[in-house]
Amino acid sequence: MSEHIRYITDANFSTEVLQSPLPVLVDYWAEWCGPCRMIAPILDEVAAEYAGRLVVAKLNVDENQETSSSFGVRSIPTLMLFKNGNVEATKVGAVAKSQLTAFIDSHI
Repeated sequence: MSEHIRYITDANFSTEVLQSPLPVLVDYWAEWCGPCRMIAPILDEVAAEYAGRLVVAKLNVDENQETSSSFGVRSIPTLMLFKNGNVEATKVGAVAKSQLTAFIDSHI
């Protein structure tokens, strides 16, 4: 677990993501997902580098099915960038750090 990443649940999703004053990048993931484990260190680096400008949060889809199904998550990892309570952009699948930072920079 990273000190820069917030671990969120169905119960606190609204408070942590939809009501956040900063943009929030939500990583929908699961323990058994290989690509999810692959991008975890990248998300950790991005969370540290964007601290104060962006919140990086992780939502375990196995434990929090209500939120993932309400946002139509079908594949993992799915990364959704929320801004002012709305989905600004979505990226599905594992991405390289350069792709992820370009994705974030183009939307925040």
